[in-house]
Amino acid sequence: MDVYQALQSLLNKALETELILEQDEIYSRNQILSLLSLDDFPAETETNGELSIPELLEVLTDYAVDRGLIEDVSSEKDIFSAKIMNVFIQRPSDLNRTFKEKYSEDPKKATDYFYKLSLNSNYIQTKQIARNISYQIETDYGTMDITINLSKPEKDPKQIALEKQMKPSSSNYPKCLLCIENEGYAGRINHPARSNHRVIGIELTGEPWFLQYSPYVYYNEHCIVLSAEHRDMKIDKYAFSRLLEFVGKFPTYFLGSNADLPIVGGSILTHDHYQGGSYEFAMARAAEIYSFGMKTYPGIEAVTLKWPLSVIRLKGSNPEELADAAQSILEAWIGYSDPEAGILSHTGNERHNTITPIARVRDGKFELDLVLRNNRTSEAHPLGIFHPHQDVHHIKKENIGLIEVMGLAVLPARLETELKEIEKYLLGDAADVKEYHQAWAYEMEEKHAAELTAENVTEIVRKNVGAKFVRVLEDAGVYKQTETGQLKFRKFIEAL
Repeated sequence: MDVYQALQSLLNKALETELILEQDEIYSRNQILSLLSLDDFPAETETNGELSIPELLEVLTDYAVDRGLIEDVSSEKDIFSAKIMNVFIQRPSDLNRTFKEKYSEDPKKATDYFYKLSLNSNYIQTKQIARNISYQIETDYGTMDITINLSKPEKDPKQIALEKQMKPSSSNYPKCLLCIENEGYAGRINHPARSNHRVIGIELTGEPWFLQYSPYVYYNEHCIVLSAEHRDMKIDKYAFSRLLEFVGKFPTYFLGSNADLPIVGGSILTHDHYQGGSYEFAMARAAEIYSFGMKTYPGIEAVTLKWPLSVIRLKGSNPEELADAAQSILEAWIGYSDPEAGILSHTGNERHNTITPIARVRDGKFELDLVLRNNRTSEAHPLGIFHPHQDVHHIKKENIGLIEVMGLAVLPARLETELKEIEKYLLGDAADVKEYHQAWAYEMEEKHAAELTAENVTEIVRKNVGAKFVRVLEDAGVYKQTETGQLKFRKFIEAL
């Protein structure tokens, strides 16, 4: 396929997906011709309807590399393809107006429209996401989701060399990957392309906030809701109120927040933001095991869950009362210590207790899940007492953030090849099993020796990965799902 065929095929796709209308076609073609340093276009151009938008972008980007328009490095190619797609996307004001018109009909119509646009504009990296290895596993806590994250492309040597040559930016613009200044930002060697990025303005607790989708979605309609102000993450009554207000406005979505402390928080603690989407995680389906009332909040029903982490679920019809109840629990938890359970609220002036909250609307009521977290470390567990312990680091060592808390494992890309080597080992082939996996591989060999076959070895390894992920979550739980653990959990509830 030559460059003209690819360009016309891309225009056809843009028309087909309603990124543009018929009267936009000539304008869009000319804008892209300019990006490609072309000044003509054949009258009769064949097209190919089988290639996807990401595949057609690759053809055009390869042409730009061959003609010396851009360097053959991933960042420049991403920037160039984002500029091409930006030609097809409305200005932010027009897009927000369309979103609001659809929202006035039905909130779901509005989010469907914006999600479809984010997919078709190649902002959501569908081709990269398709590389992920994803499956589900049955556990004592329900059906968990497992993802080996292969979607973010590795940097090639030329890209790394260019980054090293770059002088540190003095402008600090945008301040981080979540700032609203990323909307339409071209990108640079060490900052991702965002020409085709758009956000939707919403108001939460009287403040300007924005809705966008994650470029590397881990589940259906994986969205990010971010503050207009670049400020640190904070869990407080305002956070609870915003989560509940959002799901009231968009009842087909859940919305949750990472905790606001290191170790138990997510990867970005410097910009206040939440994550949500149209997906039901295993935690949402977890069985209720203990219910209690709160005298100060008679309209609230409170329960604990059968879940590896320690969760209090609040249910009610009044979101303001729910936020007040959640704040009272947070305040009690921040100052709570139980040395016998390994829980100390502070070390000197350093606070250890916080909450990971998740809001949803179900059966006409608001729900707010409060996951109790503690980030204390010890000599035996220098990365965190309530953090994945050393014997599961070969599978998961990183922070257990919101997505993992709810029951979706996001596992490192290295496992793709490492698990294949373990499968070979289990089948008796010579295999280079990493040292940190050897004890686990031997344990699987002993446990499954009688049933192992070439047909079921992948399934067996996957089940054992799922069991390790459950252990990861159990390590992160401040009160274990044991008789003693649950008694200590109720001790805290009584202290409320």
